[in-house]
Amino acid sequence: MDQRGPIILTGAAGFIGSHVAQRLVSEGRSVVGIDNFDPYYDPRLKRRNLELAGAAAGPGRFEFSQTDITDAGALDALLARVRAEGIIHLAAKAGVRPSIADPVGYARVNVLGTSILLDAARRAGCSRVVVASSSSVYGNCPKAPFAEDMDVSEPISPYAATKRACELLGFTHHKLTGMPTAMLRFFTVYGPRQRPDLAIELFMRRLAARQPISVFGRGDSSRDYTFISDIVDGVLAAYRRIPEVGYRVWNLGSDRPVTLDDMVAAIGRVAGVAPRIERGPARAGDVERTWADLSRSRAELGYSPKFEFEDGLRAQWEWIRANPA
Repeated sequence: MDQRGPIILTGAAGFIGSHVAQRLVSEGRSVVGIDNFDPYYDPRLKRRNLELAGAAAGPGRFEFSQTDITDAGALDALLARVRAEGIIHLAAKAGVRPSIADPVGYARVNVLGTSILLDAARRAGCSRVVVASSSSVYGNCPKAPFAEDMDVSEPISPYAATKRACELLGFTHHKLTGMPTAMLRFFTVYGPRQRPDLAIELFMRRLAARQPISVFGRGDSSRDYTFISDIVDGVLAAYRRIPEVGYRVWNLGSDRPVTLDDMVAAIGRVAGVAPRIERGPARAGDVERTWADLSRSRAELGYSPKFEFEDGLRAQWEWIRANPA
């Protein structure tokens, strides 16, 4: 019987959050999930994610609270009641392009919400906090692969700026409170249950419907695509390790960037369908490339991504075929 307190998991109904919850409860940990069902995409998908996460739990292992992270009173009350061991904070307003249209909303949820959560963690005496950042903080860095000690002072979207702000808040939180605090820079995560607005999910759904795929730019931009189970491995390794380190930023990626055109071609091979491509101009806020330097994560977390890109695509395609829109 696990005598430790539960882990608070924000964004538990989302793509990454639901997979983290599912893994934690399958390993015998108790989880209290938090989500506010933001309508950025269909809340019915998020409720399905929660059902899948909870299905792996034994009695009393998974509790859900519909709570907004910007509601300080609600967070304080929840943390006082559950006596959490620590927090994995994945909740955020996501997406580069929508942040350009709504920079104030992104700052409110991502920056203010994280500030409120960190302060609530302090008052509750949590042992540690792990916070999701993003590879977008690197902007268009001229040098690749991207290492955690590189200059990240030039984000090119409001979303990226909010994630960098959260890293600075985490650093200050650790310095003032001594609470171990980890910041995880996720590199484009894909796999079953991926958000419907993200490229791989969107392209696969369109291929399944025999519809054309819209590709923006020349097709030579590249992303370090990271399969969801590898990301979950990294999140849990960071949660375990951070008490020994204090404050740390870790990249979680695959170290194997793939160009946009190659990604589309690989999806076509997995689906057995020749994609029909409609090209358009590059869009504001999109970086030219991402590429994770995993030297620190490998050495300090034992992080070692296992999934080859097409194997991960195949798992996502099988999920889509089993779960039509």
